[in-house]
Amino acid sequence: MWGDLETTLRSARDRGRKLLVPYVTGGLGDDWTDVVRAVAAAGADAVEIGVPFSDPVMDGPTIQEASERALAEGATPQSIFDGLRGLDAGVPLAVMTYYNIAFHMGHERFARSLVDVGVAAAILPDLPLEESAPWCAAADDAGVETVMLAAPTAPDERLPRVCERSRGFVYGVGLLGVTGERAAVAESALVMAKRLKAITDKPVLVGIGVSTAEQAVTVCHEADGVIVGSALIRRLLDGEGPEGAAAFIGQLREGLDNG
Repeated sequence: MWGDLETTLRSARDRGRKLLVPYVTGGLGDDWTDVVRAVAAAGADAVEIGVPFSDPVMDGPTIQEASERALAEGATPQSIFDGLRGLDAGVPLAVMTYYNIAFHMGHERFARSLVDVGVAAAILPDLPLEESAPWCAAADDAGVETVMLAAPTAPDERLPRVCERSRGFVYGVGLLGVTGERAAVAESALVMAKRLKAITDKPVLVGIGVSTAEQAVTVCHEADGVIVGSALIRRLLDGEGPEGAAAFIGQLREGLDNG
């Protein structure tokens, strides 16, 4: 009934666990696959792998810098898929990239490529619900879970359609604007989580602007879990590597478990 990602997240949530999904830029350094394994071992429930794109509309300066660095080092969708092949992280993996890449490769081929390398889900943040049917049909046929984003500006009548179409989890966008670290959790993140939890039993995770254990705990008063990107990527850009990534995700895990 559910795919690997949704089954895993539902099971953890139903045991009372708060969900933690870190974002790792694919192709960022030779050790990026070690980073994926490290954050999984440190307590992530799933890992999002970013496939760098040259015109990232949703990404703030930190993830843009990581994407640019990965592209400069020769990262391509295919090289990232090759890196994921046989990568047994022990948790489900989701690929996050822009629709242009899926469109350029062809829906069926892109979906098959994900399945072939063991990826459970895809997140295409610039593909609106109203235009998603062709991709979603190909993804459903291939067994790829398509995670949909719910924006804070979405009217009440639209949110149930987003939740209905989403697979894996529902990605609540915590605030308007691009990704990045914030000094405090936006009120909109809590409101977004509350709105989604009122209308769906799928796992609700909030991303964008969650950068500390304290913020993660605050968001999880309403949401089932958090997605953490920029705060982790900054550490990787600073050269902290798999060990630093594991230490940071371990801190978040401990905070969520005790919070």
